[in-house]
Amino acid sequence: MTKDFSLMPTGTIEAYISSAYQIPVLTAEEERSLAVELRDNGNMDAARRLVISHLRFVIRIARGYLGYGLPLPDLIQEGSVGLMKAVRRFEPDMGVRLVSFAVHWIRAEIHEYILRNWRIVKVATTKAQRKLFFNLRSSKKRLGWFTKQEVDEVAADLGVKPEVVLQMESRLSNQDLSFDGLEDEEDDAPSAPSTYLPDVSMEPARLLEREDTERNQRERLYAALHGLDDRSKTILQQRWLSEKKQTLHELAEQFGVSAERIRQIEKNAMKKMRLQLEI
Repeated sequence: MTKDFSLMPTGTIEAYISSAYQIPVLTAEEERSLAVELRDNGNMDAARRLVISHLRFVIRIARGYLGYGLPLPDLIQEGSVGLMKAVRRFEPDMGVRLVSFAVHWIRAEIHEYILRNWRIVKVATTKAQRKLFFNLRSSKKRLGWFTKQEVDEVAADLGVKPEVVLQMESRLSNQDLSFDGLEDEEDDAPSAPSTYLPDVSMEPARLLEREDTERNQRERLYAALHGLDDRSKTILQQRWLSEKKQTLHELAEQFGVSAERIRQIEKNAMKKMRLQLEI
């Protein structure tokens, strides 16, 4: 009977899983033949057949990680990436079935995905912490914090120091918290970290620095303004510094020139002041 190795559907996850389980499992002879064809001739069709015939195993492994609260389609997708890496590295002459060889690669990709996405803050970075992340839950025998005896037992079982067990337990027990908090927080919600930051804006040193900067800016502005001729100074004062600012046409009537001439004088005066303030 000819086996159907058509492409997987792109519908719902339920349809995908159903189709994956309908694809027949390869015999040892078929698997070895396809693996040799891939290794010796680079046959991509052989690689595809090896991958899709083992998707049921990816789904089975991915379902074991649903307790981390991540979407099953994403877990399956990452596991499938691991399966493809395993197929590329599989050596048929070693006498081992592909599924036994691929389990490591499938789990490794799913583990990396979980570590990247389980929380915003990364909880496991070192090799010992990664080992603990996936074993600590199963090692807990009760709710609550570990006792010293339990910490020592877990550390001995996993081959890590007790301090690492305590650190990882603390990380797993905490939750991500927004730095600024949420606008619709409940009254009894924990305070956001930003509320604990000190307000340094009113420190004496900062107040003195701010006052000194503002005074220096005012002095330089007045010096630049007094460096202008009387007409330019008057125009800028009436246009920008008076409470009741005058229009170009009002100043033009006052000085007996056109409004365009007033605009040019204003522009040149502003340019001179800008150059003076940049020194």
